Amino acid sequence: MSNESTVRGYLTPVGDSPQYDEALEREISRWIRGVSGLQAKRVFPRWTDPQADIPNNGITWCAFGITTVPLPGFPANVQVGEDTSEQWAWESVTVICCFYGPQGAAMATAFRAGLFVEQNNTELNRVGLSIGDVGTIYNLPELINNQWVRRYDITITLTRKTTRTYNIKSIVDGNVTINTGD
Repeated sequence: MSNESTVRGYLTPVGDSPQYDEALEREISRWIRGVSGLQAKRVFPRWTDPQADIPNNGITWCAFGITTVPLPGFPANVQVGEDTSEQWAWESVTVICCFYGPQGAAMATAFRAGLFVEQNNTELNRVGLSIGDVGTIYNLPELINNQWVRRYDITITLTRKTTRTYNIKSIVDGNVTINTGD
């Protein structure tokens, strides 16, 4: 099966692809740890298999999850060479951060405050992400192992430009005649 535009059929991206799944979760985990000051063993991705053991009651920690990845507009297709085209898209990545434990509210508000520190945004930009929107902190206690645990949720929307490369040939020379009507 061919994967280029001179042959009929579907095309798939070639080369490096944007980060998703565990790779994107690792970047988001580093960001949460860096801005909140929580240790690595206190920040967990939600909805993983196998699920990480949650800390004991009395410990402050964070669970996060990527909830949506909307594409607010249409991608741009840009011919970057005679043999390749790039598709540029501007995605939103919606992340919910749930801060648990006796210092959950303090940690959630400190994290939110840190989102507005320029140096923190510069570090986030280094991995291709930017702050798009910061939501409200909600107090949503959770019953875990028959004990109520403090939980404070905040949703942050990150934005990023993604690029995918396709083997789409440009038309350099066509076997056509253009009549202008003159």
